[in-house]
Amino acid sequence: MPSKSVAIALCLMLAALPVKAAAPEVSTPVGAVPPMPELSAPIALLIDVGSGRVLYARDAHRRFVPASITKIMTSYVAFDLISKGKLRLDQRIPVRPETFRAWSNVGSTMFLPREAQPTVAELLEGIVTVSANDACVVLAEGATGSVPAFTGLMNAAATDLGMRDSHFNTPNGWMDEGQTYVTAADLATLSSALMTRFPELYRRFYGHSQMTWNGITQPNHNPLYGHTLGADGVKTGFTNEAGYGFVGSAERQGRRLVMVLGGYDRPIERTRQSRDLIEWGFAAWSAQPLFPIGAQVAVAEVQGGVERSVPLVAPRALSVTAPAGQRAGYSLAVRYKGPLKAPIAKGETVASLLVRVPGEPVHVLPLVAGASVPRGGVVSRLRDGVLRTVGL
Repeated sequence: MPSKSVAIALCLMLAALPVKAAAPEVSTPVGAVPPMPELSAPIALLIDVGSGRVLYARDAHRRFVPASITKIMTSYVAFDLISKGKLRLDQRIPVRPETFRAWSNVGSTMFLPREAQPTVAELLEGIVTVSANDACVVLAEGATGSVPAFTGLMNAAATDLGMRDSHFNTPNGWMDEGQTYVTAADLATLSSALMTRFPELYRRFYGHSQMTWNGITQPNHNPLYGHTLGADGVKTGFTNEAGYGFVGSAERQGRRLVMVLGGYDRPIERTRQSRDLIEWGFAAWSAQPLFPIGAQVAVAEVQGGVERSVPLVAPRALSVTAPAGQRAGYSLAVRYKGPLKAPIAKGETVASLLVRVPGEPVHVLPLVAGASVPRGGVVSRLRDGVLRTVGL
């Protein structure tokens, strides 16, 4: 199937937004741009999610052991099952006797009793907020019948997201002699997808500074919470095998930054440097808006559907990022494998917005279907055939 690449000027629905900017303009910065902070992490990545631009990278494609950062993928798979109606937030899952024996008080825990029947919502809160190892296993077994079945979904999701250098062997990141591994680039992809695909579930379960369950209150160890404006995620991790790692996120005025840090020897360095890095990202770089969330960017052809086209919309606020005080020149194009084949689900990623900035790699941003297009019947197929015959 050929790939459609369409200059966005031909189908731009927001006429007030520029398709191609003039040559870069330099304005006087409001304040001094802060220098890059000290960063001793062996692995580091900072991206602007709205533009896809990498603001800083160090060994971003080097594989490393994620420890509890694994639980980002655990929540992603759970959110996906919930969105498809295969798992309910109020669904109760009993703790199996063998699971209690294996995971009671092992590492981080929500202290699930032997005969407990927590809800999916309670398990997710424990996984996301207090990094509960026991909750991960109980959720995996309750959602799919077994841990191997659940990790199968984790690896399938990684493949679908293009996480080519990641593999998951456990739902909680417990030490497994390196069978679970990730890269900073893959974790940034995963975290961005988690926020974009499941915004309501993300807001519900992420960003909590503490959790109380069964009379026990525990803190979230995210170093940004209570210190960094707009911080709402994502996950810390530690084992002797992995060292101290962190995926962090903050959003300010619709602009979101995600950072990945791995391999610290001491948590105090992770705490200080993560706060400094994300503040530098907001201060040293600025974003030029392209499309707000939900804006229609283009229209794609559809084959075999009730409708012959579907609107392509921005799943999140899309932008171009440039150093503070500068304005980047850019051009835009839409690409998709077309015509798209029905059925198409609303919100499904079906196309890409290509942002070309002189001197930079092409930034590829997702576009999703703005409406569902059911598969058409015989009449729809006849219509498509006739219109193709006459070149329409």
